[in-house]
Amino acid sequence: MLSGIAGRALPLTGSAAFKASARKGQQWYELRTYLFAHDAQRQLTGTYLEQAYLPALNRAGIKDIGVFSEIEGEGKMFLLIPFDSMASFTEINDKLARDATYLAAGDAYLTAAPSNPAYDRIDSLLLRAFAHMPQIEVPEKKARLFELRRYESPSESAGQKKIEMFNEAGEIDIFKKAGARPVFFGETMIGGRRPNLTYMLCFDDMAAHDVHWKAFGTDPDWKRISTMPEYTDAKLISKIVRTFVAPAVYSQV
Repeated sequence: MLSGIAGRALPLTGSAAFKASARKGQQWYELRTYLFAHDAQRQLTGTYLEQAYLPALNRAGIKDIGVFSEIEGEGKMFLLIPFDSMASFTEINDKLARDATYLAAGDAYLTAAPSNPAYDRIDSLLLRAFAHMPQIEVPEKKARLFELRRYESPSESAGQKKIEMFNEAGEIDIFKKAGARPVFFGETMIGGRRPNLTYMLCFDDMAAHDVHWKAFGTDPDWKRISTMPEYTDAKLISKIVRTFVAPAVYSQV
């Protein structure tokens, strides 16, 4: 991956912070999208997540779980679960099956009748954290707005090149310098519409969102790397999907 940027000056990625991040274990993220047919399903699922699922995950050692609602659109709910290892991901359902407190608290959701299900469908992505931001970064618990972005690439090689741009070329650092607060960056390993990557940014509100995105777009380092022939959007990105979401009261992110 480094061959495409050999010989170029990329000072951001030479930082001590980048070297330290490379030594941390890369997390895995499950990003779920709950689809609902009506509001009663949304309420039942929300109650389950708040009173049963998140507490059970916390008891199992899984922290910093995010729950978000789509601000506009179809009223989807998003669940972000960080796992420190693949073993943690593969073992969690067995642990929950032995958790009597969880089973009792989640009974209404877990035993919902086929004629009255708790949701329409669940779509899931399994993401691997980027090397330059290997752990989720939880923003301050205050009024906040999140932007969830998915970049689809025309080929696997283009997708890897875009990830290189975030990692080695310094795009993640530029977001932070511009005042945007990244929460996570992940490569989709399993899920739909591959190859793609997904990331989340946090802002105080929509006005702050606009200010920080403008700062990002006018940053000299961004202008430099985004005009490198190997990093142009025309080569690396075929579609961008963005969704604005608000955290649930009980969200840990």
